[in-house]
Amino acid sequence: MSAYLVFIVVNLVILLAGISGSAVSVAFPNLTVSLNTSLVLAGWVMSGYQLVAMASMVLMGKVSDAFGRRKTFLLCLSFFTVGSLFAALAPNVQLLILARIVQGIGGGGFIPSVVAIVADQFPHSRQKAIGLAMSIFPIGQVIGPNLGGWLVSAFGWRSIFWFNVPLGLAACIPIAMLLHSQKTRESHIDFTGAGLFTASLFALMIGISEIGSSNATLSWALVGLLFAASIVLMVMFIRHEMKAKDPIIDLVVLKRGPFVAANAYSFIYGVCAFGAAAFIPLYAVSVYNMSIFESGLVLAARSIGMILASFVASFLLMRWGYRWPMLLGTFALTISFALLGVEPSHVSILGAQFSNLTIVSIITLLSGLGMGIAAPAASNAGIDLMPQRVGTITGVRGMFRQAGGAINIAITTLLLEAIGDMSRGFHFIFLGMAAFILVTLPAIFGMPERATP
Repeated sequence: MSAYLVFIVVNLVILLAGISGSAVSVAFPNLTVSLNTSLVLAGWVMSGYQLVAMASMVLMGKVSDAFGRRKTFLLCLSFFTVGSLFAALAPNVQLLILARIVQGIGGGGFIPSVVAIVADQFPHSRQKAIGLAMSIFPIGQVIGPNLGGWLVSAFGWRSIFWFNVPLGLAACIPIAMLLHSQKTRESHIDFTGAGLFTASLFALMIGISEIGSSNATLSWALVGLLFAASIVLMVMFIRHEMKAKDPIIDLVVLKRGPFVAANAYSFIYGVCAFGAAAFIPLYAVSVYNMSIFESGLVLAARSIGMILASFVASFLLMRWGYRWPMLLGTFALTISFALLGVEPSHVSILGAQFSNLTIVSIITLLSGLGMGIAAPAASNAGIDLMPQRVGTITGVRGMFRQAGGAINIAITTLLLEAIGDMSRGFHFIFLGMAAFILVTLPAIFGMPERATP
């Protein structure tokens, strides 16, 4: 009985993390105005979380092996709850970014720690239990925009962080009581590798952000130093990984041709699909003058499309193979980005007039369908390259996807700030992403066409 209670509690936490992630995107327009900050700086509220969550996601599975499931999960839950509390109280954007970084340590570690807990609690039905647990997070992404839109409209943007605090504290009690400590095994944790990789991306993104305010020679010199530091840190990371006993990224999955294609696909997919999602509410509010609640409905349509298509595509993979779903999903995303770029409004078909909310929801639903069709095929194509190293492959793909999304946020906020006109800015950004995602086509043909017999 205790195993089922533990399963329920940890999955409620996963649900909370899914809700929180999508709710922040909905709150983004309001918090930018409320804190009187630039889009470039406000973008770090989202990208800072993603970068830290990326490193935490890779590390926490090994941390749970070294220190135990209960300690690791409670540590992640504590970081997430404390970060939410500090975010709710933040008086300025700088402290809000810091609070989101603290929150990201916990939020990024939830999925690997929950997978480890579920696998231990249900050893004889592990695959089913893990599959059910992983289906909870997307449900949170559907609930999040609607709940977040209502909270922000009714109580302000801080309410989406206050929402996490009592629920996070409440979840600590049953986990501490029901989840027993287990014997830990020796596991080397590559904190140095994770730190170097994350620092390299941070330096790159700060450099991108600084471009927007680089009018003086000294500022451009700082940008140059940040880009140089990013390159040096990345070189140090690669050299460290070549010598590390248990590296955070096995270089085997970086050097071979099919792995290069799979990781390139994950990065571009993260740039276009995940980075773009963060700005859909801002796009709906600033370009179509929608309310915060309506912008949440638009984002929910995307999540629903992704869940439905992913469910169907997963069952048809053996018949379709990997390549056709990835191609179909890529073209669906290209069309959806192109439509967002041209900003259609007040469309009439056979005399029926469609509102802006309906039009944008249909477009984002198409993008969600594209993501849902492509994602299972891309994931399995990567795993099929080295099925005995599924954990390594999954972790590396997740890292590249998160990195792509974080870098996209930095670049998009810079462009919107530099152009000044939101409508014109999003026109260039979405049309640019429609073209950029086509760069994945060579990578798709570089991955396995279907499962190896």
